[in-house]
Amino acid sequence: MTYALDIKILAGLEPISSFGPARLRELLDYSHIETVIKGKDPFKAHGLQGQSVYLVDGEVELTYRDGNKVIVSAQSEWAKHPLGKRQPDIVSAAALRESHLLRIDDELLDRMVTLDQFSQHDLDAPRLAATGQEERADVSASVKRLLSSSMFSADNLKNGPLAHLPMTNISALLQRIEAVAVWSGDIIIREGDEGDYYYLIDSGRAQVTRRVGGMVIPLADLKAGDVFGEEALVSGARRNATVTMKSNGVLLRLGRQDFLSLLQEPLLHKLSYERAGQAVAQGAVWLDVRNPPEYRYDKLPGAMNVPLNDIRNAVGVLDRSKRYIAYCQSGRRSAAAAFILAQAGYDVQVLDGGLWSVPKSAPQ
Repeated sequence: MTYALDIKILAGLEPISSFGPARLRELLDYSHIETVIKGKDPFKAHGLQGQSVYLVDGEVELTYRDGNKVIVSAQSEWAKHPLGKRQPDIVSAAALRESHLLRIDDELLDRMVTLDQFSQHDLDAPRLAATGQEERADVSASVKRLLSSSMFSADNLKNGPLAHLPMTNISALLQRIEAVAVWSGDIIIREGDEGDYYYLIDSGRAQVTRRVGGMVIPLADLKAGDVFGEEALVSGARRNATVTMKSNGVLLRLGRQDFLSLLQEPLLHKLSYERAGQAVAQGAVWLDVRNPPEYRYDKLPGAMNVPLNDIRNAVGVLDRSKRYIAYCQSGRRSAAAAFILAQAGYDVQVLDGGLWSVPKSAPQ
């Protein structure tokens, strides 16, 4: 029998019950229903590790390591909580009739719950106690708008820029990120300028262009959920392209220093040449982000070439199951490329010091 999951069922579970309707609808996309026929062990094929597992329909008997046995019905108070979290280890289980389990990734659920509680904390924080009602309402509304923005979506928490950040950093982001209204035709960053902000498009569309030989060449179109501006911040170089709004919209922006401390440092991992070589020997892939002529001249053995200018186009094309070690000459370009890939959910590190750190005796 097919079991239909809806947000009413999710809203009856703990700690999910605190979520608003929008968050519950998001969580539906990351919730998986598993059917267990009568007499079968619901955890034999798929255990409990790394997941919050709820009994949403049926009845199961659980046997714990201490010898106790408990029959859990989907209608019971027990079933509102994840199975096997605070109790002794479950050594065996059996469905007493056809049953349905709901599985949710532990890490994603914990991040969503933490954000939900952050919002409540910010609404009641002691630092607001001395402020007036009007200022308090402005802060509360700002936090709520940010949490409902695409930056804090379940997809970004699971696979995007926020997936690998400590929650303390995400909490700080809520305090420091700004929402800015923009209009069609506004130039957000200009080629040749110094980097000042990291941007995420909450709503609206933008176009990336670069001047080549006196002509303006379109490079990419950006939409809600896309990020830009990180390359100059990570590499310390000037802006290498211009971004112009193609419609009215709202941007979320983070200043350079906050970006470096809250986003870049946790996502950017550097390896010495020796450790990187060991990783490659175990299956990691060298990723050369220089221009093709540089790559052809002195690439590392087995390296693949994806120039920094094309790195965004590689998202979704590169194999997510592989580990990558990005390199360039100095480490600047590869740091920018690695950040772009890391915030898209790839396992990528940077060769510390780039090719300048590679011994001359190393194989070419």
